[in-house]
Amino acid sequence: MATARQLMTRGVDCVGEGDTLLQAAEMMRQLGVGAMPICGADDRLKGMLTDRDIVVKALGAGKDPARTTAGDLAQGDVVYVDADDDAQLVLRKMSEHKVRRLPVIEDHRLVGMIAQADVARGLPDPQVGDLLEALSSD
Repeated sequence: MATARQLMTRGVDCVGEGDTLLQAAEMMRQLGVGAMPICGADDRLKGMLTDRDIVVKALGAGKDPARTTAGDLAQGDVVYVDADDDAQLVLRKMSEHKVRRLPVIEDHRLVGMIAQADVARGLPDPQVGDLLEALSSD
């Protein structure tokens, strides 16, 4: 069985928890991504920030994106997997939490991300189909 390390994309960029939403949006635009991990000054994962979070939780709520930080939107527990976790746990967490991107941690540090595309490339079709069905259902 594949591990998270085998499925993940390495070299993940982080939004700093003190970065403004304007800075975060610019990073997302430059990288061509819709979600980024939020990392603290200690290089530890603090949360995830999506383009939808910026629009709905900040702009839609009347918050100033030049003053609101990524850390302000980091709420609750972060869903992640350890680099040595097996693919079944990766699939289960993505399905249960309905997340399309999952941070990968090793020794309390962010080492990669697993996206739907990584799963599609690395696992057999039936498992990919099950994940897509779980993410698409209410």
